[in-house]
Amino acid sequence: MTTVLLPSTLPLSLTPPPGVRTATYDVHRPIPAELADSEVLVIWGNPAEQMADAARRMDRLRWVQTLTSGADAVLAAGFGPQVRVTSGRGLHDGPVAEHTLALVLALARGLPDLVRAQQQHRWTGLPGGIEPEPYTATHRTFLTLDGAQVLIWGFGSIAGRLAPLLTALGAQVTGVASRAGERGGYPVVAAEQVDALLPGTDLLIGILPATPATRRVLGPAVFDRLPSHAHLVNVGRGATLDSGALLAAVRDGRIAGAALDVFETEPLPEGSPLWDEPRILVSPHIAGGRPIGADALLSRNLAAFVQDGPLHNLVRG
Repeated sequence: MTTVLLPSTLPLSLTPPPGVRTATYDVHRPIPAELADSEVLVIWGNPAEQMADAARRMDRLRWVQTLTSGADAVLAAGFGPQVRVTSGRGLHDGPVAEHTLALVLALARGLPDLVRAQQQHRWTGLPGGIEPEPYTATHRTFLTLDGAQVLIWGFGSIAGRLAPLLTALGAQVTGVASRAGERGGYPVVAAEQVDALLPGTDLLIGILPATPATRRVLGPAVFDRLPSHAHLVNVGRGATLDSGALLAAVRDGRIAGAALDVFETEPLPEGSPLWDEPRILVSPHIAGGRPIGADALLSRNLAAFVQDGPLHNLVRG
């Protein structure tokens, strides 16, 4: 009998195939001894120490299914090379795209300043003033998506959902990925070409995975090439951003501001200066919220697993 461990953090409705049973475990506690010989572990909201404990103790484990878009936390937990790892890529495309759009519009319309003004009972105007032509040949100000040059760095399935939303509001969207080409009707350049595009970018959106190649890639070299009115939105992984360099660039006026949903250390420490910077909007890693279609993905992969077939969203194995 194959045992599949389901996380306590998400209600999952599965009809397991013959020979498979499911059990729910508390992600905040060690796997109980009577379940430590399970072959399949589903991950959602597990703390790093709990995953590391499972990696040490679950000797019969053969497959880990994480419901997050990226599998970097699972890969870092120390599961042996015999354990296949699959991700939840595609489950968060809609929610992350919507949350990213919300952050973008909040920056463009100065919503953080308006919230502060409301708290002070102060009637104020649009931050930066009213400019009917924000994008001209001699001057640019990020007040609207209509006519904005948007660069999405990490043009995968989430970007595929987000780009048409930006386009509908008038933005000109270009993607950045490991290989140049066209995806979903949008031009995509290779990462080594990004420097040439940064000076003309009004809004840079990071949706990058955490890899050795992307670690703190959103750093001083990027901020120095962006125009002073540009904004950054990061909804990929916190490890891809040099937050100290971002803070310095915002405070020095080298870029206008940022909205961040992910951080290198989470929760963001209470003493982080990012909390108090008025030109940086902090969102507590909630863009994904809940994986949409997790039941279908897990059922599909479970059927393939018991038949020793190929797993969808395979990251390792």
